[in-house]
Amino acid sequence: MVMVQLAADLRAEGDELHALLDNLSEADWQRPTPFKDWTVDYVMQHLLFGDWLNTLSLTDPEAFSAVMAQRKAARAEGRKAMGLEYTGLELGQGPELLHHWHDRLHKLCDLFADADPKTRMKWVGPDMSVRSAATARLMETWAHGQDVYDMLRRPRVPTDRIRNIATLGVNTYGWSFQNRGLEPPGPAPHVSLTAPSGATWTWNQGDPDNRIEGSALDFCHVVTQGRNIDEVDLQVTGETARQWMAIAQCFAGVPESPPPSGTRGW
Repeated sequence: MVMVQLAADLRAEGDELHALLDNLSEADWQRPTPFKDWTVDYVMQHLLFGDWLNTLSLTDPEAFSAVMAQRKAARAEGRKAMGLEYTGLELGQGPELLHHWHDRLHKLCDLFADADPKTRMKWVGPDMSVRSAATARLMETWAHGQDVYDMLRRPRVPTDRIRNIATLGVNTYGWSFQNRGLEPPGPAPHVSLTAPSGATWTWNQGDPDNRIEGSALDFCHVVTQGRNIDEVDLQVTGETARQWMAIAQCFAGVPESPPPSGTRGW
């Protein structure tokens, strides 16, 4: 049942982003978002490629490994290669790209819903479980969707689907330091968050001297690096918790820095 619910959450997150973009103007598709100045068009290429890679890993692991080898070789030669050139898809731009992405996301959700959550699958970094892969896709869809909301300066109504992202954020406490060549400074802080529904979500043992409390939405903004810790309403207690929130990163890849305070928390 866990994968059925997780796939349903990912599908709903994708449907929300599709609804936001469905009436986007041609000019807006080419506007830079606050995330690395990626245009909306490039954001959607990135999401589509990630979904396509997950599908390939689930259905044809050998083909996945071949694509990764080609991509690595291209980058070693100094060629910029996201990887879309290996998909064989006629992607187009704007609405056409949106249609391709939405259709393929739903097919990926069908695969996730039928999968064993503990099954290991190949990925760009170390192999991971199907459950982790689906959670990562939900996080990416939500976080890059937020990039578009922020670009448009539109409010967004949060849902309890973000619990998946909050859990990922908590689970990547150690990774946030190790990815920078650092040792975690102490035990993972106690995290107590208020969900959009008003429920309370908690992780790790209670510790009055090492804890993070407040809005689950704000926590998700910080761990996906959509907001600086100084511009959200989180109570951070203890040096370990403060160090973590300054560099928290729940996504794979090279170490990234959060946006400067005041640039995204409008």
